[in-house]
Amino acid sequence: MARVTKEEKKQGIISAALKLFSEKGFYITTIPDIADKVGMSVGNFYNYFKSKDILAKELVLYISEYLGSQIREINERDITTEQKIYEIVSMYFSVAEKKPEMIEYFLRVYLSNREVFGDGCEGMICVSPFVTEMMMFFNDGVESGDLHDQDFFSAFGLFMGYLGGMVFLFGEKILPEPLDNYKDDIAQNIYNALKKR
Repeated sequence: MARVTKEEKKQGIISAALKLFSEKGFYITTIPDIADKVGMSVGNFYNYFKSKDILAKELVLYISEYLGSQIREINERDITTEQKIYEIVSMYFSVAEKKPEMIEYFLRVYLSNREVFGDGCEGMICVSPFVTEMMMFFNDGVESGDLHDQDFFSAFGLFMGYLGGMVFLFGEKILPEPLDNYKDDIAQNIYNALKKR
């Protein structure tokens, strides 16, 4: 039988914690809950993460790096800004369907428990891989003449507001159709709102 590496165990903790935190909430989920889910002792858990707060910050960075790498791949494609918007929307909706714990964690834990993320996660530090790639997307869109030159946070807020709102409605089972059915309209709405007039 193949031996599980330390990195594989760490990834197991990250996956289990994401699920538990997004389902039960940050404060209700305990370290023993997480350790039990991955089949290890609480003492062994502390060999990987010194506290629940440190794990919480690591999870935000993990999600940000994952989403950032997905957007970087889209940014590097030789396609129009409008096509990039469609690809980003498609990717985000796909993550919401296939890895819902990632988006749930971000919406329900990171944004709702800011007191946990103050020390070491100030401002955009823990989400910088994702935000940086979105910044690159906007800069490229403006330079190509496709997007209106505006304050980054206004554009970012608009883009993420559309995505976050739809994913929230999906997660609450309010949408009458599958999330995938909305990507054309959402991508077009975002492009129309951001494009150069």
